[in-house]
Amino acid sequence: MRRISLAVLAGLFALALAQPFRVVDASGQVVEVPSIERVVSLDGITTEILFALGVGDRVVGRDDSSYYPPEVLRLPSVGYQFRLSAEGILSLRPTLVIGREDLRPPQVVEQLRAAGVAVVLVPTEATVEGAKRKIRTVAQAVGRSQRGEELVRSLERDLLALRAFQAQQAPKGRLRGLFLYVRGTRTTFVCGEGSTPVGMMELAGLENAARGIRECKPMTAESVVAARPDVIVVFKKGLDSVGGLNGLLGLPGVAQTPAGQRRRVVAMDDLYLGSFGPRAGKAALDLFRAAYLQEGFVEVVPR
Repeated sequence: MRRISLAVLAGLFALALAQPFRVVDASGQVVEVPSIERVVSLDGITTEILFALGVGDRVVGRDDSSYYPPEVLRLPSVGYQFRLSAEGILSLRPTLVIGREDLRPPQVVEQLRAAGVAVVLVPTEATVEGAKRKIRTVAQAVGRSQRGEELVRSLERDLLALRAFQAQQAPKGRLRGLFLYVRGTRTTFVCGEGSTPVGMMELAGLENAARGIRECKPMTAESVVAARPDVIVVFKKGLDSVGGLNGLLGLPGVAQTPAGQRRRVVAMDDLYLGSFGPRAGKAALDLFRAAYLQEGFVEVVPR
């Protein structure tokens, strides 16, 4: 049998990339992607998935939430995913624009499609099954379904490792976790059911202390004290924005909680904690370790 040269294989690979791919996106719309030659990603976890699928070299633009893997920072940003303009995106001449189903303003999607650009909206459900759908939607959009299934299986292995470790440690009772979203002292929220970080906390075995709160509500001293958290979870960037641990403890009500009194705070990278993507199992395991097996303040290093 005659060997196929590397040049021929490269040509076949390029041809495969040029073929149209069809995917049903989060809006239920069937989207035909004619080419993934120039991809603009408008969501950090979507960008992470694209690189994990092996098509990172096709990404020519990103939004501000896309900073992992580190090499993506070399790409031009078109702004934040909830404050977008079609003009900036179109200036990168994309063949595919892909991002969260709730990217804003919504008319940007209409403007991009009117300009003839394929737009794929990715589901954002904060569950394990939502993470799998997210991976599969992105994979189908770029013609990498097989690699997408490999990522799903890797996620499932991580989740098995999480459950085995949780069973091995067998904590005596569930800790109450409270997620606080902070961006400076004037932007402070308590987040509850339906928010991605809370979904990650529950996956890690923490009880949601903000019962009755849907998504995120403005933080008050009363709501924080009433939650009685054993541990407080925050984004690392948010913690930095209030001056670190002491700044967080100075926010209304925080120091009066059981967590505040014991300085039980876990800080995690925004994407790592709030993604529900390929690293969700690893992130949940790291959060479990930080909450149940360590004391005081813990800053989790993503992996």
